[in-house]
Amino acid sequence: MAESSGPGEAPAPGNGHATAPSAAPGEAPDGVPAVPEARLAASVVLLRDGADGPEVFVQHRVSTMDFAAGMVVFPGGRVDAVDGSGWAFADDIARQHTQAWRRCSIGADDAGTARHNAGRVLAAALREVEEEAGLVLDAGLLRPWANWVTPEDQPKRFDTYFYLAAPAPEDEARHQTTEAWQSLWMPVRAILEGEAAGALKLMPPTLVLLEELLRLGSTGAALAVVRDIVPVRPEPGALKAFFERRRQKPPSTAP
Repeated sequence: MAESSGPGEAPAPGNGHATAPSAAPGEAPDGVPAVPEARLAASVVLLRDGADGPEVFVQHRVSTMDFAAGMVVFPGGRVDAVDGSGWAFADDIARQHTQAWRRCSIGADDAGTARHNAGRVLAAALREVEEEAGLVLDAGLLRPWANWVTPEDQPKRFDTYFYLAAPAPEDEARHQTTEAWQSLWMPVRAILEGEAAGALKLMPPTLVLLEELLRLGSTGAALAVVRDIVPVRPEPGALKAFFERRRQKPPSTAP
């Protein structure tokens, strides 16, 4: 956590102190464009085993979205004020999630603050899965999996917390979001092959997580992994470089 100083005493008018010029909207005081705040978000990787290996429930986002337009993504969204209260997760779940996210921005030296932060992100994940996939999941099914932060040069940034969950077979996810033109279960291998062929578009976290799940090979293997989550914070320019590399990649080459 960044250490900050106290508020200090503001100089009174006419006391001889010069007043610094105000920065223009969207700029830091020195005229450099301000870095947009990375908003907290939660995303859930719904996983099951299929005939061709692991499958995930994904959304094909409409092309008019102002973030990740036209991309194949996992269900999720930003953490809202409603997620900050009204929940009472079991002590062991709260403790596990607080520990899992300890290296991330929601971690805190104060145990109560860290637990509250972990709880509201978990609440957002559960809410988004219900709103976007029609699934009411038990909090115990969600496993903290990864944390990715949008590079600082992007106009819209998120500090996204990814969870892994394997819903029961009878809990069938469905398409019910206007942010995507379709939502469905797809084999992980098929998504990666579609991206390699240029037929599908993926954001960097989605690509990396899918490649990892394909290597693990099954739901059981994935759930057995003990995660030590380190935030991924790509440098400015990384997103542009990523898409340039993907465009130049030979279509016949698998990820």
